[in-house]
Amino acid sequence: MSRRNWERILTLLRNRLEGSALPSVSIVAREFAQDPFRILVSTILSLRTKDKVTLEASRRLLERSPTPEALLQLKEEEIQTLIYPVGFYRVKAKHLKEIAHQLIDRFGGSVPSDREALLSLPGVGRKTANLVLNLGYGIPAICVDTHVHRISNRLGWVATRTPEQTEYALMEILPEQYWIPINEVLVAYGQQVCTPQSPFCSTCPLEKECPKIGVPRSR
Repeated sequence: MSRRNWERILTLLRNRLEGSALPSVSIVAREFAQDPFRILVSTILSLRTKDKVTLEASRRLLERSPTPEALLQLKEEEIQTLIYPVGFYRVKAKHLKEIAHQLIDRFGGSVPSDREALLSLPGVGRKTANLVLNLGYGIPAICVDTHVHRISNRLGWVATRTPEQTEYALMEILPEQYWIPINEVLVAYGQQVCTPQSPFCSTCPLEKECPKIGVPRSR
């Protein structure tokens, strides 16, 4: 087990983020009382899409279709219109329609709380499945997106090539109590401070202890 003080690290990062917006899926989770279906829909919309666009599209679609049954009643073209301009909106509209169908036929209209069952749904990968488990059911799972992957490697916590490798590596060093909050904190931190290009290292509370792996230039 790592000797790092994870509580200290997350507290420092949260304090640096004070006043910053939460990731879009976290906002949806809070607005709709951790409803797994709405979290699933919003997470799918968030893939390859900026947070502001994701949040607006999620609200439009979920206002019209807050349940799998309501979503199934929409035509695929209607879903496309409601979620545009999220990335790959046509593909996502098709997946969402099929997900609604499968949730009703296979799971009694509920979003499953099992990772393998979630992964069997169209367009659902490990990031989406883990985020639904986290925010929808409070089940510990490490959700790794591009921000979590990048920051974990920059800080030298892990040395991995893919988000999936990062997930398993973090599971080895991160106590389970931090598996849920690590995503929300690092996603927001990656958007606001530890950005992909020229991160704001001079304002980061971890600057003196960060090896800045793979960072050629910073601010």
